[in-house]
Amino acid sequence: MARAEDYHSFEREIDGWRIRKKNQTDDRKSYDEVFDKQNLMRIYKLFSDGVVDKFDFPISTGKEGNVFRASTKNGALLAVKIYRTSTGTFSDMWKYIAGDPRFRGLPTNRKRLIPAWAKKEFLNLNLLQSAGVRVPKPVVQHQNIVVMEYIGDEVEPARQLRYVEPEDPERTARTIFEYMKLGYQKAKLVHCDMSEFNILMLNQEPVIIDVGQGVLTQHPNAEEWLERDVFNMVKYFRRHKVSVNSVDLLKEIRGK
Repeated sequence: MARAEDYHSFEREIDGWRIRKKNQTDDRKSYDEVFDKQNLMRIYKLFSDGVVDKFDFPISTGKEGNVFRASTKNGALLAVKIYRTSTGTFSDMWKYIAGDPRFRGLPTNRKRLIPAWAKKEFLNLNLLQSAGVRVPKPVVQHQNIVVMEYIGDEVEPARQLRYVEPEDPERTARTIFEYMKLGYQKAKLVHCDMSEFNILMLNQEPVIIDVGQGVLTQHPNAEEWLERDVFNMVKYFRRHKVSVNSVDLLKEIRGK
């Protein structure tokens, strides 16, 4: 299929999503924000560069952006996250970039912040994958768009941990705690939003997602946010009868 045909086919598909969401004002508004003219041209570049061949269906709508399943020409499945440039969480995003030496000197304006946030997520995915943490494999980042491995099967995306009953909660907990340790000690990174919302379960194996807010351990708030991550996960697993001590877990993660 010619790239121009891909682009127009995609536009028609988006219009269909909008129509189906006509009675869901928030979802339709998010589509209008994500698929403005600028973003459509950026998506077209993904088509023309051969990164994706088609968009399959929406996966999720978040505070900052939307995630879609896409396919390559050879049938491989990808996840495409598109950050809304008109997002209302500007101040929340900025506190996770301020203090990061990778973005020193970044102007405090939305136009520059959103692409920087997408780049930050892409860099964090690379760091965590290299450290041995199971995250979606990063593919490419372009402006406010991040393309990564799709976590799921042909039928549906993998479910968040909050919707899955772990077969072996103790084993799942140890795996996640090990990922937090590898992230801290090898990737030198703190997730900053670890919870059952940001962990997918693929065949009972946890996959860490939404790493855009992750900060380097040298960030002035890194230790405070690490403690918050530990508290969140300990609280979750205690509900599943997994006995874990926050103080001991923090020592293990920090290697102290």
